[in-house]
Amino acid sequence: MRVPFSIALGAASAGIALYSIMDAVMKAVSIEIGAYNTLVWRLGVAVLLTGGVYAVTRPARPTRDAMRAHLGRSVLVAAMAISFFWGIVRVPLAEAIALSFIAPLIALGLAALFLKEKIGAQSVWGSLLGLAGVAVVVAGRVGGTHSHDTVLGMAAILFSAVVYAMNLVVARHQAQLAKPLEIAFYQNLFVLGLLAVPAPWLLAVPAAQHWPGIAVAALLAIVSLLLLSWAYARAEAQVLLPVEYTAFIWASLMGWWMFGEKLTVATIAGTVLIVAGCLLAARKQAGRGAAPEAEAVLP
Repeated sequence: MRVPFSIALGAASAGIALYSIMDAVMKAVSIEIGAYNTLVWRLGVAVLLTGGVYAVTRPARPTRDAMRAHLGRSVLVAAMAISFFWGIVRVPLAEAIALSFIAPLIALGLAALFLKEKIGAQSVWGSLLGLAGVAVVVAGRVGGTHSHDTVLGMAAILFSAVVYAMNLVVARHQAQLAKPLEIAFYQNLFVLGLLAVPAPWLLAVPAAQHWPGIAVAALLAIVSLLLLSWAYARAEAQVLLPVEYTAFIWASLMGWWMFGEKLTVATIAGTVLIVAGCLLAARKQAGRGAAPEAEAVLP
């Protein structure tokens, strides 16, 4: 059953908003107990929540191709997540999100290469316009000198962005093979398993005051993943990718509210360009229903 494109776009936008809020919660907890501990315990809570709901549905056994997709994407998510959350502890949240915006541009090329999606001119121009908005914001924010720790944090975020671009394309393939709840459960389970390998040396039990933040982050991550998985199953990656830029709006607001980061004229100007880019790319599908299904040809 096809759904209007506007609904898929709205689901993706909501997923990005919730994920951005989760980033802020994760940063707050990570400052206290470290990125590794925060991420591992958040995943543990997420596995319990998604596992319980998934079991109630009495799901059929996933296919071998679906399990391969779950495991493959989980490897990318594990590398992406630990590097990103390690980085945002050392870099202002809004600036970190701005740096991560190279991912959708990279993913446009990957979608054409692996998913055989035809990249429309409006999608390209929309992404470039959004990227220009990021450049305006970064130019207004990045000034003066940075500490060595901040430089390392920026490098970690850039690495995470490259892996995230690969993850976005795999997400499109994965969404064709499994339902959102199955994706949420197995991704959390496999990522937790991968990150648990060094647990005997790195993991510590958080103090009681940190558990509410961990639980909220887990819930936000689950709902976000469900929304994004549902949206990517119903619209082409190239059309939804510009929606990623709206994360900066949420990062700016959360950074101001939780960490005292000030909103500047450059931030507002960049946000206008980012939203304009999203609207330009979205016009490709306006008025003609959901995007056509793309053939998944990932190995």
